Amino acid sequence: MKKFYTIIIFFLFTFNSNAHVGHYNNFKKIELEILRNNEVIGYNNYSFSRKDNETTVNNKYKFTVKLLGATIFEVEGFGEEKYLGDNLISFKSKTRQNKKEKFVNLILNNQTNKFDIQGSSFSGEASLKNTIGNWWSHKLLQAESQISPISGSIKEQLVTFIGKEKIIKNIE
Repeated sequence: MKKFYTIIIFFLFTFNSNAHVGHYNNFKKIELEILRNNEVIGYNNYSFSRKDNETTVNNKYKFTVKLLGATIFEVEGFGEEKYLGDNLISFKSKTRQNKKEKFVNLILNNQTNKFDIQGSSFSGEASLKNTIGNWWSHKLLQAESQISPISGSIKEQLVTFIGKEKIIKNIE
């Protein structure tokens, strides 16, 4: 159970201004199943659209955790990231987590060279070194801190790589 919560916390509180969007040019979508005890309990899906040098990443997610038949955690929401080249220029999300409404509205402020964030847990400025905590970008694993895609809070993180694994991807 501890491992499950670690994964959920990582999922909920992870995002980077320089996301290497070009690495995902051949992707139209990424669909993830969320598992608990080898059972599918939800999904986390991303779709990618491009126009000229702008990339939009839309995210929809929903999952429910039950223990002895009782719901102990549930979340459902959507988000939209916009990039100009590899640079994040805006992010917005709305989420319902355990019957509470949460949100993030983030925009790149070119004058201060920082992100301006209005969120349900944090409002203020953030360094461009932060990344949005979404699973689709490997930059999430390289960032020292992330902006929660659910509430806008900023979380420091330390990721230790323990090995390499070759993953074969199925692109439709």
